[in-house]
Amino acid sequence: MEDDPRRRAALFAERFTALTAELAKVIVGQEEIVRGVISALMTGGHCLLEGVPGTGKTLLVRTLSAALSLRFRRIQFTPDLMPADVVGTIVLDDREGRRTFRFEPGPVFAHVLLADEINRATPKTQSALLEAMQETSVTVAGETRPLPRPFIVLATQNPIEMEGTYPLPEAQLDRFQVKLLIRPPSRSELNDILDRTTATEEPAAEPVMEAGEILEWRTFVRGVILAGHVADYATRLVLATHPGGPDAPPEVEKYVRYGASPRGAQALVLGAKVRALLDGRANVAFRDIEAAAFPALRHRVLLSFEAEADGVGADEVVRAVLRSVPARDLLHEEA
Repeated sequence: MEDDPRRRAALFAERFTALTAELAKVIVGQEEIVRGVISALMTGGHCLLEGVPGTGKTLLVRTLSAALSLRFRRIQFTPDLMPADVVGTIVLDDREGRRTFRFEPGPVFAHVLLADEINRATPKTQSALLEAMQETSVTVAGETRPLPRPFIVLATQNPIEMEGTYPLPEAQLDRFQVKLLIRPPSRSELNDILDRTTATEEPAAEPVMEAGEILEWRTFVRGVILAGHVADYATRLVLATHPGGPDAPPEVEKYVRYGASPRGAQALVLGAKVRALLDGRANVAFRDIEAAAFPALRHRVLLSFEAEADGVGADEVVRAVLRSVPARDLLHEEA
């Protein structure tokens, strides 16, 4: 790769756009969702996709894996799914009269893992992904086994069918770098979907990126310049999501039980670094932090029952936080 930061930033944007264009052959619309998923991939994060049935969540993940030349596995989460069905198990192998124990890998041993309808499995099974998402490894029978790299979990959940579901524990929600909300298609987008899916041949994505290149870009993204005052802006946004915290708006004081964790600040910064590169810059600006706020914070703001009663959602709280926290800390600068 080029050594010049600006040239490398331009090359990153070019490769990012190429991957986006390949997904657009299959996925109609949803540009911001596609961009968010690829950003998570390029920063080593995991992604939670929420949307009503039929909005292309599963198709998006399948198409992404096809465009990446990576090993793809899908787990359909159901109430009877067990942790061993995810991470694997020790089995008795009887060959030529000799009995030995061997490890049978589960579907988690993939580069791209689709956890479909993740909130339909029990908390015990959901927690089987915690170590994998955080450490890129799993421990079975006391032995830790590394997962392939790159590794990304893309989980889907349906926001309207709550019967028979198990809400994700806060600890697992926090492992997802971003939460993306998939909207229903518009009239023109739905017409395009019909054209593509009811004809003789359906479009398919071709591989445009491999594992080695993804890992190189991950290293490059983390090296994007982040000035101290811009990093402090991300910190102040996260602190403002906590009741009683500095700059916390009235909406936080009234509707929030717990605010975002330090992982929220990390997600803000990593998402902002990708946005800066796509804008042709090798340094992060305040507007990049602001643009990354909703995907990074919406699932980390735990709302109270009063918020549900008043119909207040997490995005409204994040919007209030952005209004209440100035980009520049004037008091700190004056001091």
